[in-house]
Amino acid sequence: MGSRVLSLRVDGELLESIRQHAAKRGMSVQDYVVRTLIREDFDERFQSSCDETEKLGVRWPAT
Repeated sequence: MGSRVLSLRVDGELLESIRQHAAKRGMSVQDYVVRTLIREDFDERFQSSCDETEKLGVRWPAT
């Protein structure tokens, strides 16, 4: 998969907060933002899968 450019305009305070969070993890701002987006997408997909599974009458963990 190739990379593309995404340009965002963010408030100075928000950017500084993102920089601090990234620095605590030893990451660049770019890596931190990408990983955050990937994690958020996973969380949403996981929750959706759980919801769909419950609609089928399956409970997790199975008892």
